[in-house]
Amino acid sequence: MSNTRRVYKIKKTKKKRRKRLWLFLVPLLVLGLGASTYAATLYMKAQNVFNDSYDPVEASAKRSETVDPLKDNFSILFIGIDDSDERNYKGNSRSDALMLATFNKDQKSIKLLSIPRDSYVYVPAKGVTTKINSAHAAGGPKATMDTVEELFDIPVDYYVRMNFNAFIDVVDSLDGIEVDVPYEMNEMDSHDKKNAIHLEEGLQTVNGEEALAFARTRKKDSDIQRGERQQEVLKAIMTKATSVGALTKYTGVMEAVGDNMTTNLQFSQIKGFIKYVTSDNGLDLETVKLEGQDSTISGTYYYQLNETSVANTKLLLQSHLNLGPKEVSNQTEAVQSQ
Repeated sequence: MSNTRRVYKIKKTKKKRRKRLWLFLVPLLVLGLGASTYAATLYMKAQNVFNDSYDPVEASAKRSETVDPLKDNFSILFIGIDDSDERNYKGNSRSDALMLATFNKDQKSIKLLSIPRDSYVYVPAKGVTTKINSAHAAGGPKATMDTVEELFDIPVDYYVRMNFNAFIDVVDSLDGIEVDVPYEMNEMDSHDKKNAIHLEEGLQTVNGEEALAFARTRKKDSDIQRGERQQEVLKAIMTKATSVGALTKYTGVMEAVGDNMTTNLQFSQIKGFIKYVTSDNGLDLETVKLEGQDSTISGTYYYQLNETSVANTKLLLQSHLNLGPKEVSNQTEAVQSQ
């Protein structure tokens, strides 16, 4: 680590993990870099990745017209899954992380909401109220998108599904990211080796394995804090990727990208993101927090979402997409965490 003494150092292997991705926006920044030979090479790599990863789903029933990211406000659901060799999943696994991002073209702003994986919600694909992470197992990305639409009454236009371990390679390609570790952590690594990762409390630069452990742990807190850490990691990746000097690292980032990502975004639509990451005022990204409490129903643990928090979040997201009232109440604005 650069900012503090590294307590644990992963021995890097020579093996390349080429078919993984956590943050899909990073390599797309090359679209705004001009016609240099290097940018052209990255452009072609990004195009090939998205062409290979394209997996369309039926458009949202909440849209009367096709959405264009170049012209319209839109939303994306990030679906993190854990289908590692150790777990030997077959078919659709449960989602391990869900993040909903809404994009407002006029404000050039992004709102990022982490949805606790054990949230007790209605899952249309199953016709029952249960954990939200079961939606993906029931019907993949589309079933998950439908569940989120049901919860917040907004269209979910796009999805990006990735192996949750995939961002290890992206973080390593960026030479680490800076995070604030809230307490000393002893966590398993991506191969489920117990206590393989040791992090001290405080602000520090972490590598990919350490970032994954930081994002996944919930031994001393809850799914809410876990979601907040995942948001912090995502913001840290975006900050590092858009910093001066990051361009030279994009080749490594692109080598970490491949067909373990699936999305219904076409490469031609990606240019719509450039205005958000190249704004004159910098990247305007706000995180949104869902309130709730632990609950046990028929002997099973759930995260019971607070009805008022859900209602306020719904209004906030609708307003950000210009689907609801132009003005939101002070109570609604209070759901923004920072």
